[in-house]
Amino acid sequence: MIVLFWACALVAIASGIWTIASRQPVHSVVGLIVNFAALAILFLTLSADFLAMMQILIYAGAILVLFLFVIALLTIGSAPIETGRGRLAFQAAPSVAAGIAALVIMGAGLRVAWSPTAAGPLNDLGSVANFGQQLLTTHVFAFEATAFILLIAIVGVVMMAGRKELRF
Repeated sequence: MIVLFWACALVAIASGIWTIASRQPVHSVVGLIVNFAALAILFLTLSADFLAMMQILIYAGAILVLFLFVIALLTIGSAPIETGRGRLAFQAAPSVAAGIAALVIMGAGLRVAWSPTAAGPLNDLGSVANFGQQLLTTHVFAFEATAFILLIAIVGVVMMAGRKELRF
């Protein structure tokens, strides 16, 4: 089981890099689908069956279809993406620094999580009852804020797609 976990973790990292590095928006969405599938398998290895199925149904099924529609709406009649050497050269150093900082933080987290005194997972980690109780009691504000932000994003995309010229 540990081999499957690490294999899916590597696939999730590689597909995340593919999502960010791809120049074509549709290829980025395909990379995101692979990433969501790898995350679902990671949830299964952690005995969180409900979260794995929701990962596939909601994210890979609904959210990515929404992304594809947004890409289709925003690329109608637009010019191709400019490419060239040194377009974003000023972002290389901060990006590498942020990546190294993220790796250091993840390494510290892994050391703490794998220490002998670390608590193990709860027995009902992936149960529907526990998930629903946590979502609608402890994390209800984050749940509602996420729904509101998605609504604003959808309204913004429809407004931008309906205009001939974009004005900011």
